[in-house]
Amino acid sequence: MSAGQEQRTIRCLVAKVGLDGHDRGAQVIARAFRDAGFEVIYSGLHRAPEEIVQAAVQEDVDVLGISILSGAHNTLIPKVIEGLKQYGAFEDTLIIVGGIVPDDDRRELKEAGVAEVFGPGTPMSETVEFVRKHVPDR
Repeated sequence: MSAGQEQRTIRCLVAKVGLDGHDRGAQVIARAFRDAGFEVIYSGLHRAPEEIVQAAVQEDVDVLGISILSGAHNTLIPKVIEGLKQYGAFEDTLIIVGGIVPDDDRRELKEAGVAEVFGPGTPMSETVEFVRKHVPDR
């Protein structure tokens, strides 16, 4: 980085999709992202896929972190991805998922466009470093 350049702050939306009412993990990762110097927007609970897409587009986020523990990941996350594609925001958004997701479902989500799935117990530093390494250049 030259003397005249500033490092751009990574903007993240941490989102809770569907009827899942457990947000401790989302709050923990949101704090870890803030502590890492990221700008964080938290969606709150019980958001529809369309609401998450709108927030991601309006806030022009670099990273969309979806926390889901309800088991509806194969239904809800592809809807979010499709919405981002409709707005032309998919290519510029790193999509990560946190929660309990079986291995077979992880493969499906990655094929759909999720960059990584982080399960319970993943060190926060691992998630932060993944984001720093993979956030799309703009």
